Amino acid sequence: MPNHLANETSPYLLQHADNPVDWWPWSPEAFAEARERGVPVLLSVGYSSCHWCHVMAHESFEGEATAAYMNEHFVNVKVDREERPDIDAVYMEAVQAATGQGGWPMTVFLTPDAEPFYFGTYFPPEPRHGMPSFMQVLEGVRTAWVGRPEEVAEVAQRIVRDLADRQLDYGKAGVPGPEELAGALLGLTREYDAVRGGFGGAPKFPPSMVLEFLLRHHARTGSEGALQMAVETCEAMARGGIYDQLGGGFARYSVDREWTVPHFEKMLYDNALLCRVYAHLWRTTGSDLARRVALETADFMVRELRTEQGGFASALDADSEDPVSGKHVEGAYYAWTPEQFAEVLGEADGALAQAYFGVTREGTFEHGTSVLQLPQDGPALDAERLAGIKERLLAARGRRPAPGRDDKVVAAWNGLAIAALAECGAYFERPDLVERATEAADLLVRVHMDGSARLARTSRDGRVGPNAGVLEDYGDVAEGFLALASVTGEGVWLEFAGFLVDLVMARFTAEDGSLYDTAHDAEQLIRRPQDPTDTAAPSGWTAAAGALLSYAAHTGSEPHRTAAERALGVVQALGPRAPRFIGHGLAVAEALVDGPREVAVVGHPDDPATAALHRTALLGTAPGAVVAVGLPRAEDGSGGEFPLLAERTLVRDLPTAYVCRHFVCARPTTELVELADQLGVVRP
Repeated sequence: MPNHLANETSPYLLQHADNPVDWWPWSPEAFAEARERGVPVLLSVGYSSCHWCHVMAHESFEGEATAAYMNEHFVNVKVDREERPDIDAVYMEAVQAATGQGGWPMTVFLTPDAEPFYFGTYFPPEPRHGMPSFMQVLEGVRTAWVGRPEEVAEVAQRIVRDLADRQLDYGKAGVPGPEELAGALLGLTREYDAVRGGFGGAPKFPPSMVLEFLLRHHARTGSEGALQMAVETCEAMARGGIYDQLGGGFARYSVDREWTVPHFEKMLYDNALLCRVYAHLWRTTGSDLARRVALETADFMVRELRTEQGGFASALDADSEDPVSGKHVEGAYYAWTPEQFAEVLGEADGALAQAYFGVTREGTFEHGTSVLQLPQDGPALDAERLAGIKERLLAARGRRPAPGRDDKVVAAWNGLAIAALAECGAYFERPDLVERATEAADLLVRVHMDGSARLARTSRDGRVGPNAGVLEDYGDVAEGFLALASVTGEGVWLEFAGFLVDLVMARFTAEDGSLYDTAHDAEQLIRRPQDPTDTAAPSGWTAAAGALLSYAAHTGSEPHRTAAERALGVVQALGPRAPRFIGHGLAVAEALVDGPREVAVVGHPDDPATAALHRTALLGTAPGAVVAVGLPRAEDGSGGEFPLLAERTLVRDLPTAYVCRHFVCARPTTELVELADQLGVVRP
């Protein structure tokens, strides 16, 4: 039986191209086939670094008997949730509404009209823990489809009606203000784990966007409680097993409350967001730990996720081959035993490193292995000896079979990486990081953006994918371009961001100001997805709101600011009652309440005094401040590429900084100390 996935660009779909299952990609042809044969569609959604997706594939999709049954009685459709987040969102909403939970792999049975009627996630090959086997599910669905077609049709139509009735009504909410932000902080305080850092119980996810809100709230209000939660959580994560103590970078989440044992997959979006958070924590506190983690995470992204074309790959797998058993198991690349430490480091350094990294005889992970941590009571090591130990351990780890890499480039996540690398490069005087950010931005323009500035969601090996960008792509890429413009002083990135936010206003915005995840002319699914909640990454809704607000601050555009304010109505509605799930929206709202401040630095680019003022402006903690740097005005008097530079003049013929907000400007200054005071720069 031929398989239809061989020409796809998604690594996840290509992993299934040799299955005996006759997989189709999501396409009109697949549903036409189901209609012609009179069979239901089996929709399987996952992603390449998903551990349980691999497990179910090995247990069920690689078996000839199961595949034969699937091929005879279903049209089988495979979807990469990272490539088609719109499809994933629509059917995940149905799964969660029906079962109260969701996750991946997601298994949904559909009519040939794409209406869902039965749901699940992972199904084992044999009945287990109260779950039916996958074959029992297949047989049950087949029996219902053939024997009770009217009931199946009624269930499917009811589900579609129920989804349609779940329309959001956040467009009528007002603009969030200090009261809602204070209420959100109070809600976070109630859920804060004061012993271990973070929020909630196990599994515990890195709350990157909530941390950004806490840092911005502290900057605006001086709240010590907000800063304390951010500092403690960042230190707990950086010391825990969720952080790769040898190679840098964060795993997806911790399976326990203590940050000890991670789910080992490493996602680009997590690392981009956390890299920026730790850089902002350093900017706020001067913490050496925050500086180290920000730079190690940036270097991890460049070293292990950068593609030949200059973009950034999506993820590293959780699983890799265990050199001892030869099996693919989770964490094999990262876990260690005392014996392995002694073999690599010798007895003396091995024993010292065991204590330093919390490697125990019993193990903190599985089968006597440990995930490396930095216990509070570990021994002190001088920098040179520690560097030598880490170098030898990294070299030994490098000889292990490495986890697989999903090397598709996702526009939204690359936008997040561009912002993080650009800012890290500026803060820590690492121009190479700014160069890597610029190269990724160039790739997005060359490969992902068409002549009308519309974005494609993905590319791979420089070849653009077939799927249109969704709202998060426009919001996050615009955010990346705006950060790059502030860091480099190249106004072309502001121009490109303007193209993207204009498309948000034209193609993704409802009459009431709320935002849809897909464009007005996108493929029509059973429901147009519209999710404002920030979970693993910023929602398209809040990402777009942030980009609209920053662009308005750069340009003075009232329509863009109004669009941002209307979109932020969702924060007024959700902030006080669900702050953990609207973290990015809260951070954007902090910028709105603070201004955001608009900083123009005028002076010759080659003048060190211009560079010093520019760096001081970038180090300001004022929430969401935008920065423009360049010559005081172009020959035509327009202010060159940045509207903020128009009509700005030098003071005493010296490079000069202007800080404005809420239509009021502070006194122009040529002094670093005065500019620092205007922007909340923390000085040692």
